[in-house]
Amino acid sequence: MGVRKKNMADQLKADRKQRAFAKLTNCPTSPRKMRLVANQVRGVEVEKALQILKFSPKEASINLEKLLLSAIANWQAKNEDASIEEAGLFVKTICVDSAGMLKRLRPAPQGRAHRIRKRSNHVTLELGSKNLSNQSK
Repeated sequence: MGVRKKNMADQLKADRKQRAFAKLTNCPTSPRKMRLVANQVRGVEVEKALQILKFSPKEASINLEKLLLSAIANWQAKNEDASIEEAGLFVKTICVDSAGMLKRLRPAPQGRAHRIRKRSNHVTLELGSKNLSNQSK
């Protein structure tokens, strides 16, 4: 590996250590249903996002609430000296991708069979912080 490439890889690795994110893999909910809930909390402050997810009637909101709490815990582990209220945490990005499908067959009329696709998804949630000191400059 060349020097320039190695420096870039080291810089990307250092940037990744500072990011606070959480991943949910192989969640047995269709990506379309999960995106409906994910779009509600994208770009929203953490406290408000937790309230939205807590009182949402959708089943996918339970998994996203746990994921958001995990991302907050990851942020606290990396920033032990800072508090959540002063940092102004918000949901920076939330990405819902489709995962593998379980394919099943259901009997259909006249001896045929219809395929049932049981979908699942991967969710990646990243937190950002609005530092009040940076905004005042």
